[in-house]
Amino acid sequence: MKILMVLTSHDELGDTGKKTGFWLEEFAAPYYTFLDAGAEITVASPAGGQPPLDPKSDLPDFQTPLTGRFKADPAAQAVLASTVKLDTVREADFDTVFYPGGHGPLWDLAQSATSIALIESFAKADKPVGLVCHAPGVLKNVKAANGDPFVKGRTVTGFTNGEEEAVELTEVVPFLIEDTFIAQGADYRKGPDWAPFVVHDGKLVTGQNPASSEDVAKTLIAMVA
Repeated sequence: MKILMVLTSHDELGDTGKKTGFWLEEFAAPYYTFLDAGAEITVASPAGGQPPLDPKSDLPDFQTPLTGRFKADPAAQAVLASTVKLDTVREADFDTVFYPGGHGPLWDLAQSATSIALIESFAKADKPVGLVCHAPGVLKNVKAANGDPFVKGRTVTGFTNGEEEAVELTEVVPFLIEDTFIAQGADYRKGPDWAPFVVHDGKLVTGQNPASSEDVAKTLIAMVA
């Protein structure tokens, strides 16, 4: 079981002067879920090397047993510090791909021709694609085989307008996932803010928020194991 994890390389939170990046729990929980299932994991990012960590995700309020495990795991830290460049990976080498969130992906991966082509390649090969929290936003510019938006007619979820409002970034993010998916013709679903909520539509698996990340990973494993 070979799994590709794709992280953001973007660290600027719009024009706020604050930092962003990937969300720690959304990397750590799936990483260990995959690892403990015996998967061979490759971690990639657009720039390669150490991806930027959203500093908020490192605050005490957002720590879990699996983020604690990561902080005590030099081997996992070394994997994260040496991500391969996204343009060097190929769909053919993996069984599935998983995108952790954090706000960063809304800026770089959503616009990345490399990421867009990669997801389209996984879809064409009928391989599972999993994304959680803000990462479903990287589907914004992905196209289906017929040229329609990839999410058109699909049941999906992602970080909600209410959750974005709660973190006071509605006016900062380049687009709102909920609004974008609805405008593109998706069947957008959501659960209560901050509670685990995962949608499984064919080979597409999306999770609403950080609490959903482990369940997305478990769903992917069940599909490829």
